[in-house]
Amino acid sequence: MQWRAEDFDAQLDACGLNCPLPLLKAKLELNRLASGAVLKIEATDAGSQRDFRAFASLAGHSLLREEIDNGVYRYWLRKA
Repeated sequence: MQWRAEDFDAQLDACGLNCPLPLLKAKLELNRLASGAVLKIEATDAGSQRDFRAFASLAGHSLLREEIDNGVYRYWLRKA
């Protein structure tokens, strides 16, 4: 079965927060989730792109998708 952007287990609204808060809040939310769960994050900080790419790589999580829409950055992370 293929993963779809509509399939996520939890959502985090980090809009209006500046670095490093979107990433810190995402880490806290991921800690609450089971392994394999998908967290959708929305943020408005352009630096979040670099942060979430690096975080996923370093922590072993999968960055399933990222998109930008009208200044809102969306990320789907699957917890390792």
